[in-house]
Amino acid sequence: MNDKQSVAYHPDTIAAQALGWVDRETRAVVPPLHVSSTFERDADNLYRSGRNYARADNPSFDQPEAVLAKLENGAAAMLFASGMAAATCAFQTLSPGDHVVAPKVMYWALRHWLANESHLGVDFIDMSDSDALARALIPGKTKMVWVETPANPLWDITDIEAAVALAHRAGARIAVDSTVATPVFTRPLELGADLVMHSATKYLNGHSDVVAGALVTREVDADWQKLKSLRAHLGGILGSFESFLLTRGMRTLFPRVRLAAANARDLANRLAAHPNISRVLYPGLADFPGHAVAALQMKGGFGAMLSIRVAGGETAAIESAARLHVWKRATSLGGVESLVEHRASVEGPGTPCPRDLLRLSVGIENIEDLYGDLAQALG
Repeated sequence: MNDKQSVAYHPDTIAAQALGWVDRETRAVVPPLHVSSTFERDADNLYRSGRNYARADNPSFDQPEAVLAKLENGAAAMLFASGMAAATCAFQTLSPGDHVVAPKVMYWALRHWLANESHLGVDFIDMSDSDALARALIPGKTKMVWVETPANPLWDITDIEAAVALAHRAGARIAVDSTVATPVFTRPLELGADLVMHSATKYLNGHSDVVAGALVTREVDADWQKLKSLRAHLGGILGSFESFLLTRGMRTLFPRVRLAAANARDLANRLAAHPNISRVLYPGLADFPGHAVAALQMKGGFGAMLSIRVAGGETAAIESAARLHVWKRATSLGGVESLVEHRASVEGPGTPCPRDLLRLSVGIENIEDLYGDLAQALG
């Protein structure tokens, strides 16, 4: 199998075999790791290999970028040193003062950067409300609409197709942070988005041992070429070893994410009946506000992230987290291990996150161990 064959392999096969690439010289089924920072010119001073310097064109990027582009059904992908490097690079294709529309509920570090450091004109709205998006758009002036769905940490759902129609009608590009949905459940490019962003640190790698980011484009156009140039010039690139680990992680993406999502759905249903929880936030619950849209655009599952609001408020939430043993009190998400975090403490003043909320990144452990630990901690 390789990415040039006409056979339409299923996405889980593509991921498991990492496109089936085999090293041409050794026939190794895991291609070698390239650590060279520079490449030799030909005698006539040309670079017929297509490589000259690793900051612009590292051969270790080839396989993971090709795999991710295929999984997202995109034209091309680019790796970055982190999810923030990928996201901020997308915004740096814009000019100072350009108008951007972004969600009120989104990854906090990127929201902070947009609001305080980006030099863009940003309106933060309830992106789950298509009417709010329509009102925020300024035809001819809005240059980008940023969507995150499900949106961290309240898991708001945005109707991607509706947002695409509104953004394109106003002359804006639309980018989707699909870190939580992953290509296992949602492919935003197939719904009309121009760009997809992943914090590859999370589910794509899946083992909490790589910090990485990625962008995938629907078309290789002038905007994509500008992104490539910015990545090379700004230097926010991934290392060769991290690229190797990311490829290895993506090979188990589908079984990891499907198991974690099944655990999350089971936990959400059980916890919804717990007397010491006032509310469970999870798109897979029928009474969740965005459930109907999520059921349409998330194929086969609702992701492995959920949040719980603890009866008794902030103190009860923090004390409950302190009593956990299987769950680890740590930031991040998307690893094989289950993590819990009091997000309001992390985000600080201005957070839209309720003070009684605990964010749960559900891993692939035994479901009875996960629930039992939460039950004893909640008391």
